[in-house]
Amino acid sequence: MAALVVLAVLVIFVAIVLGSSVRVLREYERGVIFRLGRLIAQKGPGLILLIPLIDRMVRVDLRTVTLTIPPQEVITRDNVPAGVNAVAYFRVVDSRKAIVEVENYLLATSQISQTALRSVLGKAEFDQLLSERERLNAQLQEILDRHTEPWGVKVASVEVKQVDLPPDMQRAMAKQAEAEREKRAKIVHAAGELEASVKLAQAATAMSVEPMTITLRYLQTLTEIASEKNSTIIFPLPIELLNLLKGASK
Repeated sequence: MAALVVLAVLVIFVAIVLGSSVRVLREYERGVIFRLGRLIAQKGPGLILLIPLIDRMVRVDLRTVTLTIPPQEVITRDNVPAGVNAVAYFRVVDSRKAIVEVENYLLATSQISQTALRSVLGKAEFDQLLSERERLNAQLQEILDRHTEPWGVKVASVEVKQVDLPPDMQRAMAKQAEAEREKRAKIVHAAGELEASVKLAQAATAMSVEPMTITLRYLQTLTEIASEKNSTIIFPLPIELLNLLKGASK
């Protein structure tokens, strides 16, 4: 009976040892292997065999990571306070560096992203935050990629998602936009008035050459008034028409 117990313990021990010595890595995973604390290899994907109690393997995911950068309070170069958040896309390109050169590459990338976001956007004016997003995104990506390269991390892109303003700044900008719209409306109205006055001057010049055109225009106006179904119409009689009537009576 004691022999069976010992045999069972041995079988369990062997199973545990074999289980700890066999690893399976997926296509997007790599294993950084340490032997007695010393880095010896990077392996994967597929089946990996380890020496029990001697080798230790750290898994590294090579897929692109979507990192949401928390909202940052930024004071722009023209002293406008704004809350800005962004998103960064990066992936590990060197598993050894990602494990050996930095304690936690995810946390380190997140922290450097927040610092770079405040630094870059703080040097830009507020109008540039709205109109030059692509340039600022490229600048952020370049800075982050330069800082994370020693960690074996490649930053693919950085996108500024949203720029939030304090309520008083929103009201001030709304008033400014309203004033700009009124300015454009007045300019368009003045241009229309100028064009109308030019056309009226041209019409007056044409009518002064041929006085009968005034009478024809007058009769046309009477026709338009009569079409509105008014019961009584009072209108002055043109002097030219009276002169014509006097000439006919003589």
